[in-house]
Amino acid sequence: MPFAHPSRGRSSPTNLQAPRRFGPLRDKHSRPYLITAGLSMMGDNIEHVITYWVLWEVFQSPWLVGFQVISHWLPFLLFSVLFGGLAEKYDCRRIIQIAQGLFAFVSLSWGLLFLTGTLEMWSACVLLVLHGCAGALWGPAEQLMLHDFATPAELPSAVRLNATFKSLGVLAGPVVGSVLLLLLGPTWGIFANVLFYLPMTLLMVRTPFTGHVRSGHVYRERISILDTPRVLRTVADDKVLVGMIVLAGLIAVFVGASLQVAMPNFAEVLGAGGEGGLGYGALLFANGVGGVVGGFLLEATGVLKVDVRGAVIAAVMYGFTSLVVATTTHYSIALIALVIGGVANLAATAIGQALVQLRAPADQRGRVVGVYSMIGSGMRTGNGITLAWLGALLGVSGAVAVGGAALMAGALLVGALIALQTRRRLNA
Repeated sequence: MPFAHPSRGRSSPTNLQAPRRFGPLRDKHSRPYLITAGLSMMGDNIEHVITYWVLWEVFQSPWLVGFQVISHWLPFLLFSVLFGGLAEKYDCRRIIQIAQGLFAFVSLSWGLLFLTGTLEMWSACVLLVLHGCAGALWGPAEQLMLHDFATPAELPSAVRLNATFKSLGVLAGPVVGSVLLLLLGPTWGIFANVLFYLPMTLLMVRTPFTGHVRSGHVYRERISILDTPRVLRTVADDKVLVGMIVLAGLIAVFVGASLQVAMPNFAEVLGAGGEGGLGYGALLFANGVGGVVGGFLLEATGVLKVDVRGAVIAAVMYGFTSLVVATTTHYSIALIALVIGGVANLAATAIGQALVQLRAPADQRGRVVGVYSMIGSGMRTGNGITLAWLGALLGVSGAVAVGGAALMAGALLVGALIALQTRRRLNA
């Protein structure tokens, strides 16, 4: 099958068509890709629901709870650039199938351990690490496939809709996971979870795209886990690209997963009832709902442009809403702020990801996307450290408030530095 076939009749970077609203959902190749990505992300979160519940019931170990977070994000920090290099060098369809197969293998392994009653602390830690590695392996290949499916004009839309469908998976995962846990129990529920990884695995058999069709470039050099400094040096002159990577790091370190972790504390301050109450549940889902609804609204309206200003505005708004949630004593205000914050988080991340993909050199796109994933996802491990340290000094609400304010200041600084650099180049 000739590699040039799928791009026949599509726009090239030098012949851009005006982007269509929901264009990727109109395309017969990218539409099933977006849907199956959402299903895989739902399977990821279903596994969290079932396994975290079992691990707490069996071990009741606070140490293991902390390791669950670290094991999920640390592989992104350590291996994202390496996995980005693999995505540049090999067929992304096969890499995605390997990642989905690893997700399924981990779910099957959990099920066998539950079924035989042989679950131990060490085996749980191994499976948690493998699950994190599957997510890190999937990331860069997934983004290169988006770049292959979409024309340059529609790439921002593809990135945004991909993030929206994955947010929908994150939102639905706890609901479906709880239903499986209730109806089938943890053992057969985790076995059933394997089914959610099959659609994307099978789709990769059918799609003609490889992740390299549009660019026509396949990386041939030796891949090293130490490629990160070299990649950063080669793109250092592109201040917009570097700025978006830094902005992703600021979001990860200063806010990260702190809102979800601190939600029981917020519910208590806001008088939302116990952890099983509807008020608490609404707070938990508000941020996720904002990501899903906001993604579709942003796609429909185009209110934020895919540029530095749009990314900075979204990041500042995310920091501001986090600050509001941490300081308000009014439940309704917190709920609204969480929804708006979900919209802002998705917008900042999607704009940043799209700009990185559009500006990355064709011969390094996978590794540059890997750096973005390393910083934007891997640095969430640092959020746990900052939250614990500031929480001990200021309390949980104070720590989240400081993180929100720091994100606002950092995002504005990134925007100002990029604007200053742009002005200097124009005046030169």
